[in-house]
Amino acid sequence: MAISAEDIEHLIRAAFPKAQIEVQGDDGQHFAALVVDESFRGQNRVQQQRAVMAALKDKMAGSHGELHALALTTRAPEVSQ
Repeated sequence: MAISAEDIEHLIRAAFPKAQIEVQGDDGQHFAALVVDESFRGQNRVQQQRAVMAALKDKMAGSHGELHALALTTRAPEVSQ
């Protein structure tokens, strides 16, 4: 069963309700996502990406997972001055 960009956004949004989330991809298997969330402040990139991947782990599990590839960019929001 294929997964959609909208499905991925909903899964990430469940874990990061206030995040800015952009998901691109339309082949049902390969996607790119940008997740910007305040909770990432003070975390390194690996910690940020692990948090997002935890929200998606059921869809990526094993060779039968619906989501096969996700290029992931994460960051905390830029501070306004």
